[in-house]
Amino acid sequence: MNKFKNVYVVNHPLCCHNLSIIRDKNTSAEVFRNAIRRITYLLFYKATEDLELEDIKIETPLETCNAQKLSTKKEVIIAPILRAGLIFSDIANDIMPFATVRHIGMYRDEETLTPIWYYNKIPIEFENPNDKIILILDPMLATGNSAIDSIKLFINKGVPEQNIRFVSLISAPEGLENVQQNYPNIKIITAHIDDRLNEHGYICPGLGDAGDRIFNTVEN
Repeated sequence: MNKFKNVYVVNHPLCCHNLSIIRDKNTSAEVFRNAIRRITYLLFYKATEDLELEDIKIETPLETCNAQKLSTKKEVIIAPILRAGLIFSDIANDIMPFATVRHIGMYRDEETLTPIWYYNKIPIEFENPNDKIILILDPMLATGNSAIDSIKLFINKGVPEQNIRFVSLISAPEGLENVQQNYPNIKIITAHIDDRLNEHGYICPGLGDAGDRIFNTVEN
């Protein structure tokens, strides 16, 4: 049961089916990546369902008709957290080829569980930050520390909380609570809320290290 406000769990049957594939430790890297891609489409449809539309007129081969398109007043920014978030951004580019991609690079200190920044492709300032829609992408929302640092990056540039979405494959309750305590108006889209974090800060039952499994760098 989802007890969290502004957290949307995409429990579509195809999501559930592909989650079972990526959780299996015996799933190959190729099959793992393809299953994530299938889930990602469903996550993005949910994450973008409230994008603004504007009315237009178009000429079909037969006659003029009324139609709608995405508002040109809003700029969509895709912000994958390297490296695992890259698999999300591939699908985002397919769905929203008009969007801007701004990469964020950080990794987790395994002792302190705090994020360490190493790359930031975000402008120093945004022109008209109220008109930006931000989709931060990271397959795992574990402690929530990386999510909070990423959100803060855009908040400090004037982007309103309600314009930011965080998209993940799976989330831990501890991470969701951490994010919502700091940024209660952030919209979080995930395929599943797992049981807990273990003593090492990994999501359980989880699916292992998403980056290693995506890029086939799992050490046996």
